[in-house]
Amino acid sequence: MRSKTIFIIAFIVIIALAASVAFIATEQSNHVEIILNTNGTDVKVQASSILLFNRVPDTMLMEMKDKALIDVESDTSTVDSVKDDMKSIAESYNYNATIKIDSQFGTDQLPMPATVSGTSMVPTLKDGQNIILVKTKSFKVGDIVVARHPSYGLIVKRVSQINGGQVYLMSDNRETIVTSNGVLKGLDTWLPIDNVVGVVKQY
Repeated sequence: MRSKTIFIIAFIVIIALAASVAFIATEQSNHVEIILNTNGTDVKVQASSILLFNRVPDTMLMEMKDKALIDVESDTSTVDSVKDDMKSIAESYNYNATIKIDSQFGTDQLPMPATVSGTSMVPTLKDGQNIILVKTKSFKVGDIVVARHPSYGLIVKRVSQINGGQVYLMSDNRETIVTSNGVLKGLDTWLPIDNVVGVVKQY
């Protein structure tokens, strides 16, 4: 009788352990680590799972790459918004994803491409020149930044002053700039710090 009781207890323990292992395996099989590598002009997406037999669908990775390319080129995207987009795509494939962004500027540093329009930053930057910025609100006097101007859209200028929540941006070209609307002196302007998209790192 005693041996029968021991057998039943052992059987129950084995069943409980098997259920736990199955649950853990299921949880692990649904978890994937996504590494998004971008230089501002291209994006590569890699996936790894704890369980070797769990291969992430190519369609999911392609969808992530397409969305990430759009996000990288958008002046309104952030590290958090990109990660949220990647997680949302993973969830649509029944995966719980951890997202990591790698770039030439470091981990979770999001680059963005831009093209200079105009001659206000000559001789430093020329009209039509391609640049790469890193999206950040951390900048200092002397940095070249891209910012949103309420009338002119995205502009590239040098930080001249920072005062509270405002930043004064100036052109490197100090010659008079004539436009179709009249005469401008380099479009120097005060803007809210929140309007700064990021710091130009490559040009």
